Amino acid sequence: MVQVKVYGLADKLNPIKSDLSHIIHTSLIEIFKVPPEKKFQRYFPLEKDNFYYPSDRSDNYLVIEIIMFEGRSVETKKELIRQLIQNIHKTFDISVNDIEITLFETPKSNWGIRGTTGDELNLNYKVEV
Repeated sequence: MVQVKVYGLADKLNPIKSDLSHIIHTSLIEIFKVPPEKKFQRYFPLEKDNFYYPSDRSDNYLVIEIIMFEGRSVETKKELIRQLIQNIHKTFDISVNDIEITLFETPKSNWGIRGTTGDELNLNYKVEV
């Protein structure tokens, strides 16, 4: 299970949402081996008065939070972060200083999904990659 939240200024995030969604999901499929139909993404386009960030970031500043079952290797997680930063930078010409990605891992037992807990789910894909 992987869920994604993306935060950015509305006037910068809204025009790229669709392409950004594709970049994120393609990377999750390729690196985390997430099945293509398992796309869980939420976008939070914010007005300037609701999005505070340091002065060394530009208005293109993006925050991407990826919440997932624990179990992926450190190298796999680093590979995902590197690929996302590279592809976002290359596609949208957003400075690497304006891209922040945080991975949140939780035990499967802490998730409630389809009427049960995550540790009792019968997944059709492997989390330990």
